[in-house]
Amino acid sequence: MASLFNKVVQFANSPKGKQAIRQATDKAQQLAKDPKTRAKIDDVRRRVQGGRGGNGPGAGPGAGPVR
Repeated sequence: MASLFNKVVQFANSPKGKQAIRQATDKAQQLAKDPKTRAKIDDVRRRVQGGRGGNGPGAGPGAGPVR
């Protein structure tokens, strides 16, 4: 029995799979060029990377100042 990964590879190599990948790629490129989408991506990146002062203990969602 073919594994799930092998089935995905077979689909990706089929004409319908190639068409679906091409459409998804075109849509992703279109969204990446949209200023509103770009702003959302930059906002999320800023939150994930820089947010609340580092990666130390207690740093993360909901972590407030230590009292």
